[in-house]
Amino acid sequence: MEVISRRSYEVTTKNSNMALVGEQIASLVAVLNAVRSGQALTRPEVVRVTGLGRNVVSQRVEYLLDSGLLEEGPTGPSQGGRAPRQLAFKAAAGQVLVAELGATSLGVALTDLDGRIVSAAEEPGDINSGPEVILKRVAQLFDELLESHDGSPRLWGIGIGLPGPVEFATGKPVVPPIMPGWDGYDVRAFFQGKFSAPVWADNEVNLMALGEFRDGLGQDHLEIVYVKVGTGIGAGLISQGRLHRGALGSAGDIGHIRLGPDSVVCRCGKRGCLEAVAGGAAIARQGQSLGKSGKSRLLATTIADHGSVNARDVADAARRGDADATDLLLYSAREVGEAISLLVNIFNPSLVLVGGGVADSGDLYLAEVRKTVLGSSLPLATRNLSIMSSPTGDQAGLRGAAFMVIDQLLSAHLLERWIQGGSPSGRTDLT
Repeated sequence: MEVISRRSYEVTTKNSNMALVGEQIASLVAVLNAVRSGQALTRPEVVRVTGLGRNVVSQRVEYLLDSGLLEEGPTGPSQGGRAPRQLAFKAAAGQVLVAELGATSLGVALTDLDGRIVSAAEEPGDINSGPEVILKRVAQLFDELLESHDGSPRLWGIGIGLPGPVEFATGKPVVPPIMPGWDGYDVRAFFQGKFSAPVWADNEVNLMALGEFRDGLGQDHLEIVYVKVGTGIGAGLISQGRLHRGALGSAGDIGHIRLGPDSVVCRCGKRGCLEAVAGGAAIARQGQSLGKSGKSRLLATTIADHGSVNARDVADAARRGDADATDLLLYSAREVGEAISLLVNIFNPSLVLVGGGVADSGDLYLAEVRKTVLGSSLPLATRNLSIMSSPTGDQAGLRGAAFMVIDQLLSAHLLERWIQGGSPSGRTDLT
């Protein structure tokens, strides 16, 4: 047995007594990630991908098999000797509960350890109702998901996406502009107290970016900007294949870049923020004015029928040929495009994904965003740049929340703390 560090603990498996030391956990994680990512399906391939010796790989694979994180399948193709047994990550070993909270809706899902959604539900939900109301409803939906899959593998963790700045280390929202009453609320403690599971929370757009990168339109890219244009506006950044949160978790909050006139006051208290002139609330406000003035016949009819106008009504009017509604959307697209061009010049991504309710208003919106970005960015930064829409129905945020939880649990610093017990289920001391 190799000795790398003085710090060690005893791990007993059915095949051998194997003492792992702190630094050996890194090789365990390397083997696990090689199989989990699909880069290696057999022991020889694990050796090739990780660069570890055959004996070390053999030990780590046996340990992971005994721990229930890997499983063996049929034999793979022979390379001249005995055909090797294929390896697979045991995604069915546990489950993850996830929720994505928007300004006006909430979605929940139950996933396996590969981030695949087993069951999901979505419904309207006003974030202004406050944390107790919204999170209590999320917990009820979580209970329903678990009850409908009674007898399934144990709950390994919970992931929550929030529509505002989140301090990732604590999982607490910090002065979120569109979330009154949420500042400093302990989201993690709320769910840990009800489900006895480790909990992580992050900004919802970060999780959308992560979901598209790991299992969506961004799988072939290492540098990605995901921009959500809904009631608010935010961006998630993937840099060198990793989610970039910044020092505390506020990276990508482009909704409060100052692009508009000083006369427009944002909900954050500042003036001229992108969100205040181009977000869904701004479009709804301007659409309401068009309808009340009678300038837009279609929006006037909407007010008569429903009492108010929202951004979706403006998009619908634009699709039906209303010139003023179309101008509102194009203005929003140009302002968003200018903000994205700043990110393109600074960050130099290969892919920009635009999602959210406003961005989902039609091809005209994306075309105007694309035109503005290409016209305002440096030629080298846009030479190989793709700008695409991210469908709102693809559940990228829910999948991203699952990946957030799973990546944390299988990281070296946490795996070492729970693997002897066989599962992180019931562990509230991991976050």
